[in-house]
Amino acid sequence: MELVQVKNLRKSYADYQRDPFVAVESLSFSAKAGEVFGLLGPNGAGKTTALRILATVLQPTSGQAFISNFDVVSQAEMVRCSIGFVSNNTAIYERMTAWEMVEFFGRLYCVPISRLRERMESLFVQLKMTDFRDCPGARMSTGMKQKVSIARALIHDPPVLIFDEPTLGLDVLATRALHQIIIDLRDQGKCILFSTHIMREVERLCDRVAIMNRGQVLDSGSLPELSDRHKTSDFEELFYQLIMASEQSRSKAATRGIWFEDLGVPGVAPMNTAGGM
Repeated sequence: MELVQVKNLRKSYADYQRDPFVAVESLSFSAKAGEVFGLLGPNGAGKTTALRILATVLQPTSGQAFISNFDVVSQAEMVRCSIGFVSNNTAIYERMTAWEMVEFFGRLYCVPISRLRERMESLFVQLKMTDFRDCPGARMSTGMKQKVSIARALIHDPPVLIFDEPTLGLDVLATRALHQIIIDLRDQGKCILFSTHIMREVERLCDRVAIMNRGQVLDSGSLPELSDRHKTSDFEELFYQLIMASEQSRSKAATRGIWFEDLGVPGVAPMNTAGGM
C-alpha cells in the first residue's frame, strides 16, 4: 500500500535580481508500507526542501503530495498526525529529561493518557533509553539526543517516518544503532523516507532510491535495477556518473543559451544556473 505519493512537485523562491530560484523541480515518486525509500543526492540537491514540503513545513509552488491519502496542503493537520520527523538537528529542551520530553510530545499529539505511559515504556526499552530516562537534555550526548528525537517522532505511532540526514554528526556506534532502529521500524511495516548522501547508508538501508541533483530526479529504482540499467555494481560510481552527467548537461545548456543571446537570437535567453537546495 502506497503511503507517500508525490506528483510533479515544484518549489521555487522569488529572486528580484535573477530568475526565480528553483529548489525542487518536477519531483515525482511513491513509497509504501514496509519500505525504506531513499532520497540520495549531494548537498544542495533538494532533499531537505522536498521532505519539509511533505512534513507541511513548506508549501509547494505547484504539484501535489499525499501522506496516507491526505493532501499536504489542504489537509496539513491530518498529515502531521500521520508522520514523525527526525533530522540531525532536532531541538532538545535542555532542562527537560528524556522522559519529560517524550511525554510532552505525546500530550501534544493527544495520545490518550491511558495509553501514553504504556507507549513510552515500550519505546524506552525498544530504543535502549532506560539508562538515561531521567537525564536532562543539557547533559545528553549526541547519540542520546538523537534517540530522544526518534522517540518523540514515534510516540503517536505514525505510519510514515521522515529521516532527514539523521546520522550527521553521530559516531560509529550511534550510527549503527540508528541504522538498526530504522531496519526494525521498516520490519514493523512503517513507511520510511530517508535522505542521505552517504553511499554506505543507502546500500545498507534502502529498498528503493531516487537520485537527485539540483532539485530533479535523475533516476530511481531499487539498487539492483539501477545497477543493471547503468551497467555497474559499484553504487558510488553509479551515483558519481549520474551527477557528473547532469552537471555537464546543465553547463552545456547554459553555455548554449548565452551564445544564442550574444548572437541576438530572439526568444532565447541564458539559463538560470543557480543551484538547488
